[in-house]
Amino acid sequence: MKPHKSRSRLRSSITLAQREERLAYLLLGPPVLLIAGLILFPVVWNGWLAFHKVKLLSLRQSNWWELDATGDNFIQVFTHPDFWPALQTTLIYTISSALLTIALGLIAALLVHDRFPGRGIVRGFFLLPYVAPVVAIAFAWRFILDPRGILMTALVNADILDQPLNILSQSPWAMLSLIAFEGWRLFPFGFLFILARLQAIPDDLYEAAKIDGASPFQRFFHITLPQLKLVLATLFLLRFMWTFNEFDDVFLVTKGAGGTRVLTIKVYDFLVGEFNIGAGAAMALVLFAVLAILLIFYFRWYRRLEAEAE
Repeated sequence: MKPHKSRSRLRSSITLAQREERLAYLLLGPPVLLIAGLILFPVVWNGWLAFHKVKLLSLRQSNWWELDATGDNFIQVFTHPDFWPALQTTLIYTISSALLTIALGLIAALLVHDRFPGRGIVRGFFLLPYVAPVVAIAFAWRFILDPRGILMTALVNADILDQPLNILSQSPWAMLSLIAFEGWRLFPFGFLFILARLQAIPDDLYEAAKIDGASPFQRFFHITLPQLKLVLATLFLLRFMWTFNEFDDVFLVTKGAGGTRVLTIKVYDFLVGEFNIGAGAAMALVLFAVLAILLIFYFRWYRRLEAEAE
């Protein structure tokens, strides 16, 4: 009976907060292991590959872990003739696409902000580019812009062009087409964020401005935009990060042709074109480092923006 009494006393001494804490650890265990397996391990593995001279055949050997460490991969990346042009192209593509996405999302949100018949249908229609499969809409985009596609055929038949242009392979048309595709496909993401913030702006502000004789443009620039400032900054941050690492859109639409060879395409070239696993991993780390540096400066600017808003 004594052991039984000691166990019951031990159970009674555990408080409800301690039990909840243990339960929380048990529930957090599987997600932590999943994140470690799907995120942390690939990051560590990529870091190891970046500092070793690893080819595709090296991974098939039984003693690949005995490869000598080296920094030649980073030297190869920075001295590659395509690196700096690819970095410049990436920044142009990223900033332009992010700004276009936000601009289109803002226009769409303003169009459906006020009540009108069929507003719900129009809102749902605006979401179609975002929910449609990227492969399908990318091939549709390529079909439209193909030299034998709908657009070029119409322009030639209308005597606007003497001969069809290969837009997706010529600079600067390829970059402009890619930016337009990115902005059109992803503007619903910004549209949802901006529309939610628009609906939270008090109507009293607009009514007071109308009484004071403010025009629609004045109300937009002095009420709407200041209220959307933090949302627009957050959207630019998210779109910048995701577009900077974008690969599928660029590869599906232009395949890097016509001056659209971004850094992610160079990673693909190292891995698939040259079977140089180490150089591809090094390029991925450089991509991460450049993005981290840019985000540090952005967060500093965002903090100032938040302080001004308060």
